Amino acid sequence: MLRRFIMIALTVLALTVGASAQPAAAKAAGKAAADVKTARAKATEAKAAATSLIDINSAKAEELDALPGIGKAYSQKIIAGRPYANKTQLVSKGVLPQKVYDKISAKVIAKQK
Repeated sequence: MLRRFIMIALTVLALTVGASAQPAAAKAAGKAAADVKTARAKATEAKAAATSLIDINSAKAEELDALPGIGKAYSQKIIAGRPYANKTQLVSKGVLPQKVYDKISAKVIAKQK
């Protein structure tokens, strides 16, 4: 009889502890899901920023400086040589050397107004 009482008491205790742990587990699962959504949103924003092209005909010096291989001197030369009919004119007009142009060609565009 004592054994049966102990088994019932342990079962009730286990059910009580399990029931009280469920809200915490649900809260943790909800937080994890929110973290995943936030990470996905940041990844999407980063991808959009990485795939957006910089217009060499209207970009500010700071935007041009952020391109690989472009510093203040090259960004000023790009701005001074505007307008460009196409991005290859950066090389043909002598604004950038071919090696620097190769680094940025996939990141720039020359939009016409």
